[in-house]
Amino acid sequence: MSFENLTFEVRDGLARLTLNRPKAANSFNLNLAREFLETATICAEDSAIRAVLLTGAGRMFCAGGDLKNFAAAEDQIPERVAETADTLHAAILKFVRMNAPIVAAVNGPAAGAGMSLVCMTDMALAAESAIFTMAYTASGLAPDGSSTYFLPRIVGMRRARELMLTNRKLSAAEAHALGIVERVVPDDDLMAESENLARTLASGPTLAFGAVKKLLLSSQNAQLEDQLDAETSAIVAMTRTSDGREGVAAFREKRKPSFTGA
Repeated sequence: MSFENLTFEVRDGLARLTLNRPKAANSFNLNLAREFLETATICAEDSAIRAVLLTGAGRMFCAGGDLKNFAAAEDQIPERVAETADTLHAAILKFVRMNAPIVAAVNGPAAGAGMSLVCMTDMALAAESAIFTMAYTASGLAPDGSSTYFLPRIVGMRRARELMLTNRKLSAAEAHALGIVERVVPDDDLMAESENLARTLASGPTLAFGAVKKLLLSSQNAQLEDQLDAETSAIVAMTRTSDGREGVAAFREKRKPSFTGA
């Protein structure tokens, strides 16, 4: 499948999505946001896709919004920003709510919406050279890309506020210490390690992974009794799936389960 601003390929259940505007630091203009939404829709609707690997082309992961593109809109800057943000947010909702896990391979600086994307993924690995910064208020702007939702839940409200107000740059090691990424690996090993993780997830019980994602999202605002009811519903629903039956049978037979995502 061919896109102008990103590359997208699916092989053996793994979708590999690479932001591909290296001359613009993989920043989001409206066209990239639209293609990002299109690929998110494919990933959410195609049950053959069982994991997604997200990275950036070149030396950057993603520099956030394309401020040069926004500035070129002159009197239409608010409208341009609104449409771009709304389109990006529609894509994020699909990625967050789909069954397949999404893994970020942070190959370089992740700023603004780039850091927001890392926070919305299910797991993230970072190259040792990667850096992270919220960046928005440095340009007199407010955060988008789901960062005000996910970052406080990862690092706590006070630390999230500090990062958003000061735009302090985090090294990969600092991002790991704060829980923003799961692991830091040598630059040359990043893609191999990230793909290995994504492929491991792609061979797992995709519907159960989706249940985990939905339960964790609902837990943020649910009352305990409601969350317990949701857990009961989810685990019962999984017993009706092929993977749920396979998992129970494999445990009984003392063998490794073979999941199909069904």
